[in-house]
Amino acid sequence: MTASDTRHPDARLGPRTDELGDALDAAMDQVMHEVWQDALLSLDELCRACAVPPDWLHERLSAGLLTAPAVRPSDDPAAWRFDAIALRRVRSMVRLERDFDAVPELAALVADLEEEVQRLRAQLRRAGLL
Repeated sequence: MTASDTRHPDARLGPRTDELGDALDAAMDQVMHEVWQDALLSLDELCRACAVPPDWLHERLSAGLLTAPAVRPSDDPAAWRFDAIALRRVRSMVRLERDFDAVPELAALVADLEEEVQRLRAQLRRAGLL
């Protein structure tokens, strides 16, 4: 097994190249944006969508690694609502922690950098430079 084979959790699908991975990630982000842009998820729905227990989210929220819910009418987590940005960030952090055994702080930092790269690429596209 080569180093590139370890990038994909399912070796039967073959190695994931950076170019293909970037294209797949961009396509998934676009689909998620279109489907979820106006939707708000409850804490339980977000946990199910990302396959994490509620404690996972509570730990990262209390550590400041995830932003507060988009809608937080009370301190009762059952009333919290999360937007598409939170969904994308949680999925990214889950992937980084699972696939690369990253500690939560590192996963949050990488998620920050991924978001910044996406923002800069969008800015370049709007300027016609990409």
